[in-house]
Amino acid sequence: MADDKPRYKSYNSPAGGWGAAAATAKVLLEQSVVTKGSRALLSMNQPGGFKCPSCAFPDAHCTRKLEFCENGAKALAHEATKFRVTREFFAQHSVSELMEQSDYWLEMQGRLTEPMRYDAATDHYVPVSWDDAFALIGRHLRALASPHEAEFYTSGRTANETAFLYSIFVREFGTNNFPDCSNMCHEPTSRGLPHSIGVGKGTVILEDFDHAEAIFLIGHNAGTNAPRMMTPLVEARKRGIPIVAVNPMPERALIKFTEPQDIVQMATFGSSAVTSEFVHIRIGGDLALLKGMMKVLFEREAAGDTVLDHDFIAEHTSGFAALKADIEAQHWPDLVAASGIEEAQIRRCAEIYIASNATIICYGMGVTQHQQGSQLVQQIANLLLLKGNYGKPGAGISPIRGHSNVQGDRTVGIDEKPGQAYLDRVRDVFGFEPPREEGHHTVESVEAMLAGTAKVFIGLGGNFVRAVPDTDRAYAAMRGLNLTVGIATKLNRGHLVHGRDALILPVVARSERIETAAGEQFVTIEDSMSNVTASRGVLEPASADLLSETEIVCRMAMATLPDSKVDWASYIDDYGLIRDKIAAVYPALYEGFSERIKAPMGFHLDIPPRRRAWATPNGKANFLILPGLAVNAGVDDPDMLRLATVRSHDQFNTTIYSYNDRYRGVYNDRMILFMNADDIAARGLEPGTKVALETFSVDGVVRRVDGLTIIDYPMSRGSVAGYYPELNPLLPLAFYDKTSGCPAAKSIPVRVVASSVG
Repeated sequence: MADDKPRYKSYNSPAGGWGAAAATAKVLLEQSVVTKGSRALLSMNQPGGFKCPSCAFPDAHCTRKLEFCENGAKALAHEATKFRVTREFFAQHSVSELMEQSDYWLEMQGRLTEPMRYDAATDHYVPVSWDDAFALIGRHLRALASPHEAEFYTSGRTANETAFLYSIFVREFGTNNFPDCSNMCHEPTSRGLPHSIGVGKGTVILEDFDHAEAIFLIGHNAGTNAPRMMTPLVEARKRGIPIVAVNPMPERALIKFTEPQDIVQMATFGSSAVTSEFVHIRIGGDLALLKGMMKVLFEREAAGDTVLDHDFIAEHTSGFAALKADIEAQHWPDLVAASGIEEAQIRRCAEIYIASNATIICYGMGVTQHQQGSQLVQQIANLLLLKGNYGKPGAGISPIRGHSNVQGDRTVGIDEKPGQAYLDRVRDVFGFEPPREEGHHTVESVEAMLAGTAKVFIGLGGNFVRAVPDTDRAYAAMRGLNLTVGIATKLNRGHLVHGRDALILPVVARSERIETAAGEQFVTIEDSMSNVTASRGVLEPASADLLSETEIVCRMAMATLPDSKVDWASYIDDYGLIRDKIAAVYPALYEGFSERIKAPMGFHLDIPPRRRAWATPNGKANFLILPGLAVNAGVDDPDMLRLATVRSHDQFNTTIYSYNDRYRGVYNDRMILFMNADDIAARGLEPGTKVALETFSVDGVVRRVDGLTIIDYPMSRGSVAGYYPELNPLLPLAFYDKTSGCPAAKSIPVRVVASSVG
């Protein structure tokens, strides 16, 4: 990057198309895996192949020859890379030296090749045998005064079989401390939706997009975060289906998109308009939009029109009168002020919804990452309930989750708040009494570290310390631990911000074959629409000294629990035995798992709302109220802006593929502040100026990030955006949704101040 001057240039070409094809070729070349990577891409998301390690969008149930996107290709290329992080690398670089490097530089060093242990005397990682590594983990865990002094993190890339065994190991050890990546993204879905519709996941399957009469996209950027979603959206627009996008910043892929698999478009450099209506919402204004749309429905009813599904409401729901009273009490000037958009546009959105007999509402972290994200999700559910948009083709609620098995991990037991019926089944199937009290979510786990009541952290994938809020405090928390364990494919910041003892345990990647004494094994993945499919790697492992995540979990359990009631050794070799146990613990979802998974496209888990069945205490879908129009704590200061942290197009979660974000016109820079032209002028600033951001204090601590370059970008007024994780230091640990524990990363109250950086 040192030789590449930052550039900022508007991107006016369509998203996808030849730009995506060129980016795919470039990353394969950059990682020196053109032949190997190209061959592997042909197996990605195909029956008999492996599931993309990137997003969780489902595979098309058709015979397309290619079922991957640009970002999936990047994820594969970085897994399949020829570059290696060896013992010689660690001998050359101390941990202190590595801490000075960027996240991008760390990522580009390549694949980890053997287990390593931190040596405090030299400040280097040194080789350690697998047996000694597991023995060290076992000693630390057994030495704890309480099992609750350990935190067990799970990344969404963890397969069902591994996540299930991890949950059993940790519960036999004696705790429900399961901070996981869902806590930081879609936990409001998991905690908010069950009160509304009885299930903490979406009700839509991919085929519903073929039958929808309207699609709403709220608070997510499909072109970057779930690019394969663009295909059903484009197909819907070709059928004339209205698509409404709601976002504080316009995203290129939702304006014009070229389908890489459309031969005619590619040959003619054509493109498709995707959205029929763009709603330039203010950050936090979604609640006002939703209430405004519902207000139009009630106004139409009062005028004598029948726009609600009265039969559905009477038979299937509860709480209608209270919702109606709340909505009718809203005043249009307040709705307009809170949303940042005109009344006429709110009414247009409502009329699109009214005209549709089957509507899908998709949403992302622009909805969930607020202080009342769980309740905001419930308002989306309310809107859909009013017209009976559950249990019929082309309709339902669709959270667009990020990581490729984050939903599956929750389904098979990664849950800090497990239900008692589930714990009873664990007891009956495995023969031990699991802990009954709730464990820690992500924020609580960092709080426990800071308080000194957490002593050990084990990270099954991911880059925990870089993903969590309040970076400086998170670093201090991790460094106070007795042991940190990073189970990973690549070197990341989490291995450098470590406890007094630390281990790096390298694993077989999703795209690589798993061979055991019983032969080749496969794992399973649940996508964001509850379809479970097999994933079988096709590449040789990057090193002969890698272990599968499943074996690592089993051997940690064997080293920690010498008197365990579980036959851990058997699960190392035969993953079919694990699936049999999953079916035993979850008979309603996974009965006949081993047979059903043989279907080329897998099978869908039962989602009761698709049958108009509601697993709520009253057996009904519930209209739930969120009073007022604000979803975030107010800051009484006219200088306050709301900051949303976002990903670039060359990024997946904390993994940085380059310093570019071509759809937003940013090259060779990540220290960026996207800002509305009027907000820039109102502060006497100019585009290109370097500034700092400070968080309006919620706890007396001043949080500041300096050296941000202002980019004139069509943000909504009062809203700014910048890249994650660089701006995580601005997000206070205490600033989160109290229902779910999800950090409010899409609405941080900040002020722009003078920079001290030249």
